[in-house]
Amino acid sequence: MTHYMELLATNQPWNLIIFMAIPVILAETVAITELFILFKRDTGSGIRKLNKVAGIIGGFYFLGVFIYLFFNAVIPLTTKGGWRGIGDIIAVGFYLSGVVPLMGMALLELGAIYKNKTPEQKMFLHAVFVAIFLAVAHIAMIFGMLNPELLMVGGGNMKM
Repeated sequence: MTHYMELLATNQPWNLIIFMAIPVILAETVAITELFILFKRDTGSGIRKLNKVAGIIGGFYFLGVFIYLFFNAVIPLTTKGGWRGIGDIIAVGFYLSGVVPLMGMALLELGAIYKNKTPEQKMFLHAVFVAIFLAVAHIAMIFGMLNPELLMVGGGNMKM
């Protein structure tokens, strides 16, 4: 099992809620509302406000997750040689890389970046952040569910 899946399976249901459910619910809220906003070019409704709040909370929440896991998992696993192969590193790395688009959305919503751009340019960048997050999250999930031995030298031997 990868460390990604082990993290989610340990301390049930709390780790699953903290490291998967909350970030995914916030990110999926952003993704779903983003479709309505882009389709209707909606910049002032309740859906847009929900999108904004979920984006800000999601970004800062995941920044906390990133910091916690970086210091409590990534550094110890790296210094002690505890990784379970490249698949394990890919799963954890892509999971944690979600902080970049999520914090990008949060900073965009707060006006800390892209300040002098048009609403259309901001909407485009926001949609790009959503797309990047969805891509890295799915890569993390795919590699996280993979048996890490399959990507090791000599791994993947089927036993009959």
